[in-house]
Amino acid sequence: MGNDMFIYAIIKLFIFIAILILSYMIWDKRYRNNQGYSIPEGFEKTDEITIDPNDGKRLRVYYNENTGERFYHEET
Repeated sequence: MGNDMFIYAIIKLFIFIAILILSYMIWDKRYRNNQGYSIPEGFEKTDEITIDPNDGKRLRVYYNENTGERFYHEET
């Protein structure tokens, strides 16, 4: 009986660790991948400004007409 409880606890721990790893990999990355200090070539400045709710930074949106991609540049 005690051995079954140990195996059950190990399985629950494994599932918990798997959920943590998946959550980290899927975590909100909206601005992280398309943010930086130098604006890439082909991006045009827009009038759109976004305020990041996590840290309150003002981010100017740049748009690439050819790819439809957006780039977020921190404004000071």
